[in-house]
Amino acid sequence: MSRANRPGRAWWTRVRAGYEEGADEAGGERPLAGYVLLLGAYSAFAAGLACAVRRWGSPGERPAAGDLALVAVAAFQSSRTLAKDAVTSPLRAPFTTYRGTAGPGEVTEAPRPGPVRHAVGELLSCPLCMAQWTATAGVAGLALCPRATRWAAAGLTAVAAADVLHFGYARLQQAAE
Repeated sequence: MSRANRPGRAWWTRVRAGYEEGADEAGGERPLAGYVLLLGAYSAFAAGLACAVRRWGSPGERPAAGDLALVAVAAFQSSRTLAKDAVTSPLRAPFTTYRGTAGPGEVTEAPRPGPVRHAVGELLSCPLCMAQWTATAGVAGLALCPRATRWAAAGLTAVAAADVLHFGYARLQQAAE
């Protein structure tokens, strides 16, 4: 079978074309079945992490305030990157359609129709929604492998700080003109 005729390639071509054209409208109905699926997935994710923490982590200790602050900024940055970054749009494309740019390096997207695709599209394109998942993973990471989690969270926190500095610098440039 030639490379161009592979079933996965045809699927991706259709998804990409629909995404770039903004072909699918989300519609006004709420995708309750999709929300139920996502609630179940989050519950399973959180329960699995809780079981792992109980078995291998240190569930009796509370995270330190500094660790929570680090994870909070990391959750902000990672959820923003996953939900809005132009480079991560291929991860969202099966569930969203492109609507336009939303600022430096960011895009605006709308969920595709269908109960599951719409619900997942809403989750994947909403930084506030994604923060719940990324913060849960970060807090569990502190209990399971605190050193690696702190390093990863520190990197994401540094990126968030750099973004603030970039925007501040741009404002100063505009004010000077």
